[in-house]
Amino acid sequence: MGGEYVRGSDYKGVNTLKLRRKILLANILLVFIPVIAMGTIFYYHFSSVIEKKSSDFYGISLLETDRKLKYALNEITSVTNAAITQQVLQQSLKRPNAVFTYDRRQEINNLFINHPMITSFIVYANDKLVYQYNASMSLKDMKRQPWHLPMMQAGGVPVWSGPGENGSAAAGKPVLIQAREIRDYYSLERIGSVVVYVKPEVLDQVFWDAATLKEGDILLVNRVGNVVFNKSGESIGEHVDFPFLSEGSVPNKGYYTDNYRGEKALITYLPSHNPEWYLVAITPKRLLQSESLSIRNIALVLGLFSLLSALLFDRFFVTRLVGTIISAVNGMKRVEQRIFTPIPDDDKSDDETDLLVQGFNRMSRQINELLQQVETEQAHKKEAEMQALVAQINPHFIYNSLESINSMAILQGNKDISRMVISLGKLLRISISENQELIPIHTELEHVRHYLNIQKYRFEDQFEYDIQIADSLRGYLTQKLIVQPIVENALYHAIEQMEHPGSITIQAVENGQDIWIDVVDNGPGFDEKTLLNLWKKNEMHDRKYKDSSVGLRNVHERLRIRFGSRYGLLICSSPGMGSSIRIRLPKIKP
Repeated sequence: MGGEYVRGSDYKGVNTLKLRRKILLANILLVFIPVIAMGTIFYYHFSSVIEKKSSDFYGISLLETDRKLKYALNEITSVTNAAITQQVLQQSLKRPNAVFTYDRRQEINNLFINHPMITSFIVYANDKLVYQYNASMSLKDMKRQPWHLPMMQAGGVPVWSGPGENGSAAAGKPVLIQAREIRDYYSLERIGSVVVYVKPEVLDQVFWDAATLKEGDILLVNRVGNVVFNKSGESIGEHVDFPFLSEGSVPNKGYYTDNYRGEKALITYLPSHNPEWYLVAITPKRLLQSESLSIRNIALVLGLFSLLSALLFDRFFVTRLVGTIISAVNGMKRVEQRIFTPIPDDDKSDDETDLLVQGFNRMSRQINELLQQVETEQAHKKEAEMQALVAQINPHFIYNSLESINSMAILQGNKDISRMVISLGKLLRISISENQELIPIHTELEHVRHYLNIQKYRFEDQFEYDIQIADSLRGYLTQKLIVQPIVENALYHAIEQMEHPGSITIQAVENGQDIWIDVVDNGPGFDEKTLLNLWKKNEMHDRKYKDSSVGLRNVHERLRIRFGSRYGLLICSSPGMGSSIRIRLPKIKP
């Protein structure tokens, strides 16, 4: 009926990629991206932890190195402290022109050379070179040295100058220099100065024992940025620009990351006990990152695995799921066109998609059977209606009979019977002969008028009625026989129970897109309980009125079925105040 139907990747008329893209995107968002994000976060967090642990390790190492450096330098300072207070050296500086005998030279030598790390020394008076051992530097040259001015400003405190700042490393003969003033033992007046040359092995021993990572280095740097000494010995005398050497630019953490000699490195620093020096530890970042490479690699492997899983999930599951859904969608479109071709079932699978296909096929088959059943019932109904029409009494026979009765009443002079027969004929003509369900409002109210005329004969003028309708509303259509049951209810439950004459007012008014038909009586009214009993057909004790509530509810349900839930009856009543029933209708033009 609908042509060949293919279940698979060829879905005609439907964009099959939307659902697949959404599911694949959901897999990526829920699996792939979280794995990558988690791996990245762990990688950077672990790197940060490694960096912090490394800085802590170097902080302790630098602190220990400075302690050893202080101890080594203090040994030299202890020697010079003892030497500059000896009488032989004090007298030699006070009388610089005196002749140095062999014994005096030996005695002065013994003051300094008894320490194995001191290689040479020079003693100066205020204005003259007094004595030198294994070294040669004039007073004039001494005053040009970078450590001379700090020595003069130190007030007798030793001033140290390392191989990288005194030029000895550049000359190929690295040496550590201590320079200090010599003051008179009693008056503390400056009487000269002494320059002591110390083997660089003092620093080698200190820095060799310093703990470092592989390929790491420890530097001793002065305030102007010159490398005084370093463990590797490769950069002694070089100039470096560390931010902590500039006042106000010192990082607070004691470590930071920066480029050093063309390579990114973790730089940890510590002020030395010597106020002119800093201890600096250099660790290449690649060494630290190598510790976290395994985490990065695991994150990448997991990310690739999750992406591959998403693609395989899409290939082997989502494709089939989407195919089943699209098959059902296309099947629904065919059902809309009353084409009930079943969806092919995949015998290889056994999951909920098969239940979907089987359920759809079962539903499609049932709908087809129901439609065929309804069509059969409709055909039977039409045939029954035709037979009922054939069997009906010809309405013209009733009208002709009523005309005969009317003629006889006129001949006998009974006008009441004539008027009653005329009203009954018109009443029956509307009730029986009108085939259409919707009639003009004025026709419906005319039917009510004839009904009330007949009832006036029955009630012997016990009530009056008034029917009001604007000319603008007369042509609108309404459902047939909706006002007469309301009027009948008013006659039985209000007018008939009254001792004095009653009244019924029927008024059709316009309200926006709706029409209100109000049926108002001045009867005794009723309370809510009575209304509920009336609506539920509980007043069965009086057979004469037993169908009244059925008429009200029938009108209400007919209006709701035809026009919708917002239309129907509104009943208002109160004991002793009469009753008002409003019929709400839509405006329907013919």
